[in-house]
Amino acid sequence: MNDVKELLERAAAEAGRPSLTTGTVYAGVARARSRRRAGASVAVLAAVAAGAVALPHWSDGTAVRQSSVAAASVASAGAPDRAGRLEALLPAGTGRLEPVSLAVLIKHAAAEDRERTTGPLDGQYAVHRDGGGGVGYLLVSVRSAEELAGKGITAGDDPCEAVSAEPGRTGCVSEVLPDGRALATWTDAMLGGDGGTPQWGPETVGRLALENGDMLLVRASSGFTGPDAQGPLLGAAPLTGTQLRELMLRPELRPAA
Repeated sequence: MNDVKELLERAAAEAGRPSLTTGTVYAGVARARSRRRAGASVAVLAAVAAGAVALPHWSDGTAVRQSSVAAASVASAGAPDRAGRLEALLPAGTGRLEPVSLAVLIKHAAAEDRERTTGPLDGQYAVHRDGGGGVGYLLVSVRSAEELAGKGITAGDDPCEAVSAEPGRTGCVSEVLPDGRALATWTDAMLGGDGGTPQWGPETVGRLALENGDMLLVRASSGFTGPDAQGPLLGAAPLTGTQLRELMLRPELRPAA
């Protein structure tokens, strides 16, 4: 089921263009500050400010790369609002959500003022826990039937058949809901890495087939390690399989019919 992970990562990659220098990132931040003085979008600038203030250090006191953090926090104008609405749907104690771009954070892509979204709460969100509890990620994306077909995925597939054949992927539960939609969740120990960076920690993954053939994909990751990490891994994925199932059934995550 690498297809689900690839689709979610592609959603992140669409947030920016390839590679830029550190100097360009700082210049972009400077331009953002200038736009703030000129009265530009408060929501976009709030995301930049959050990246510069909320994530200054690892739990062990090591300074985080400020350029990556600031750039990764630049999101579309509605991203902070989406983060707040999504956070309100999560179980108590899950953590604080902050909109980020994994393409910017990990691939050092250029930050865009807007990113493509289909679902009302689509986005990439860092999950912060107080007390040095680590940084995880929650990726939410509604993908079109056409894109899914290009990856060989259809709503009628039973993902648990493929999941059971992959090392580290366990606990797959597939069900057909009363309205006919198919929902599946599973856990992934992320054992298939090639030794490079980033190295992802354990995660919980889910997919929900929608009535029109599109699909809601959610990835709840305990985080990653590497030179661009925003902090240590969470002790476990931010959502259990049961919690992820409950979240995916919320109508707030689905586009209006």
